[in-house]
Amino acid sequence: MRRREFISLLGGVAAAWPIAARGQARVPVIGYLSTTSISDNSLQVAAIRQGLKDTGYVDGQNVTIEIRGADNQMERLPALAADFVRRRVDVIVASSPAGAFAAKAAATRIPIVFVVAGDPVRLGLVSNLARPEGNLTGINFFAYEVAAKRLELLRQLVPGAVRIALLINPANAAIAESTLRDVQTAATAMGLQVSLLTADTVQEIDAAFATMARDPPDALFVSSSPFLSSRRVQFALLAARHKIPATYGSRPTAEVGGLMSYGTNFEDTYRQVGVYAGRILKGAKPTELPVVQSTRFELVINASAARVIGLTIPPTLLAIADEVIE
Repeated sequence: MRRREFISLLGGVAAAWPIAARGQARVPVIGYLSTTSISDNSLQVAAIRQGLKDTGYVDGQNVTIEIRGADNQMERLPALAADFVRRRVDVIVASSPAGAFAAKAAATRIPIVFVVAGDPVRLGLVSNLARPEGNLTGINFFAYEVAAKRLELLRQLVPGAVRIALLINPANAAIAESTLRDVQTAATAMGLQVSLLTADTVQEIDAAFATMARDPPDALFVSSSPFLSSRRVQFALLAARHKIPATYGSRPTAEVGGLMSYGTNFEDTYRQVGVYAGRILKGAKPTELPVVQSTRFELVINASAARVIGLTIPPTLLAIADEVIE
């Protein structure tokens, strides 16, 4: 090789070194801890990705999201959270009170962004919403706080209803207990009778509908919980098969064939989680990020599902719906 060519080649390699070094820079990692299975979290993760994108982060390019799911086995959450700590992820996103407490116990320095139903102060996650202490902040979406309103809408949907079946997930104790209390209180005020059903597995959901087939209620109130929400297709199919008017806590269930949903805007909630995670990656501390309380509620009615079970939706209810799916 000629000397001039060698010097030229060496100079090109040297010029490439800084680029290579930059390419090997560590990409921050967000650990997403869920109480349900990984496959059940596609909608949540998509919304988180959008929130990250809003802050300049793109999953697979300059940030990585790692997902761990407990498959509705709450006892697995501490080990999954501890694994994130060992891997030294940059931020932990934890869904549900159980996931948030597992992350809080395992990670004392890693920032945690929780997304929970219910008051985080009452739950004991933080002591102040405006100035959360320590390494936690997050999003509080209202689920069981709107139980009375959801029951009222169900009564409007089925004006002659007297007996309401309430289905809760006992594995998610915080949500189950509050929903049971609030629904029973509201039902008493409305003169409704409540029969309680429980399910924390796919088989138990089938069993609950078998029970309702033998002794049909006038309507069904499905509690908000990560597991029950993840079984939205199963609920839509079974409710249609047994012709049971049912209400759910999140829009995705109505989108796949559920009759009616009322609750916090699901997509917006998880997008805000992504925004907070992105802001933390940019240097913000959890103590600088107030806990956000969702204020957007939406009523979605699936008119096709109503026709399948032979139910006529009152015009007054159609008039106040945020969306009617045909």
